[in-house]
Amino acid sequence: MFSQLKRLGADSLLYAFMNVGTKLIAFILFPLYAHYLDDTSQIGLLQLVDTNVSMLTFLVIFGTDSALAYYYFEYKDKETREKYVRSVMTFRLTMVILLFVVFLIGGDWLSSILLDSDGYSQLFYIALGTLCLDTIVTLVLTILRYEFHTKRVVATTVGKMLLIAIVSILFLMFVWTSLEGILLARLISVGIIVLVLIRPVRVYLRPLFDWNILKKILVYAAPLVPASLAFWIIANANNYFLTAYATISDVGIYGTAIKFATFITLLTSGIQLAWRPFSMSLKDKESSPKLFSTLYAAFLLIGSLGVLLLATAMPWIIMVMPEKFRIAFQYVAPISIATFLSFYYMIVSTGIFYTKQTKHISIAFGIAAVVSLILNFIFVPIFSIWGTVISYVGSYCLALFIVFRKSQKLYYVPFSGFKMAWTIFWLIAATLSIVYVQLEDLNSWLIVGVWIVFIILILLVRMDKYFVNRK
Repeated sequence: MFSQLKRLGADSLLYAFMNVGTKLIAFILFPLYAHYLDDTSQIGLLQLVDTNVSMLTFLVIFGTDSALAYYYFEYKDKETREKYVRSVMTFRLTMVILLFVVFLIGGDWLSSILLDSDGYSQLFYIALGTLCLDTIVTLVLTILRYEFHTKRVVATTVGKMLLIAIVSILFLMFVWTSLEGILLARLISVGIIVLVLIRPVRVYLRPLFDWNILKKILVYAAPLVPASLAFWIIANANNYFLTAYATISDVGIYGTAIKFATFITLLTSGIQLAWRPFSMSLKDKESSPKLFSTLYAAFLLIGSLGVLLLATAMPWIIMVMPEKFRIAFQYVAPISIATFLSFYYMIVSTGIFYTKQTKHISIAFGIAAVVSLILNFIFVPIFSIWGTVISYVGSYCLALFIVFRKSQKLYYVPFSGFKMAWTIFWLIAATLSIVYVQLEDLNSWLIVGVWIVFIILILLVRMDKYFVNRK
């Protein structure tokens, strides 16, 4: 077990380094965007463009990432694996081409509906070009990750973000101080990365239309498509509710909070990238359930402490933004809870992926998406941005517990659902308490008290027991 933990630890450390690098670059970029655009409504438009592109990305992927992960490790010979990769690449690029056609035909009409503003169809044309190139890069890096070429994946990903940063700054300073300049900088940067990866790209870009392979991939992937749509609804539909019931500037403030909330992924994304190949490689090992229970507990506690640390530090971190954006600090830590849960459900769904019962993820997130819409409809008109936060966190909590319960039935891991619920409940309470102290400008020692109480409450249910007697 030690050797397996060593591999997960080494890969996670490298991926964590990659994520720290990319997040730091994004952290530097976002205030620069705010400085040059100098308008919360423009940041709101950028948020809406990214929101819609994320939906299109789900349509392009169509659940094939999980299917490829399964079949890539199911077959051992290089030729069969290559066929599966080429089939997935062909499918995804076909989807991108279809989306191009749709936006070429109805771009003006679609952009006015999706952005609630006229005259911005060119933003989608540029974004779709980036999506096409990024589709190629993402799949190539996925295969390199499956082959445990961790260093190359890290170097390429950090290099891509660094290129985007450099080109974006140059465009904003000297070429095009606008949303178009930001999006075009992304397009150029990803195009350069495709050229850097040209050797594996040439192999996987060769079209392959093998119906038997494609059928197997889609049969595995199709049940995940509703889940992907549900993910998008939970994470992004609130932008449209804010647009309808508040203003595009509120979308900009919310988008600012979302960007800073992704800081929690400094703790999680390295593990997330390493987890799927790691967990799938342990599929048939007798000792895996005990190992997984330790990891379930460890990830939950690390994530919880990360959220509280972010909540504590946020009033100082937000100072990098222009004055009109700083009000967003209060929403960051609560949103980061949802961001963490969007990672954690993947950890505790091991049994679902082992048994290929992926339809249960779709069911769970389908229910959560409906609840998200209802909560948005109820709370956004009343509480504006706080209404979206309530919807976001509540929906992910619901989805997590449905997924965990089903996964335990399919592949039992000795980890307590009650202890997980207890930890998450008090995490939410502690986070809101810290934010309240900051908003009301109360004595800062109260925040120390919140930390102490949270730790005591965790020790009460003996979460520490998962870290002893584990051989």
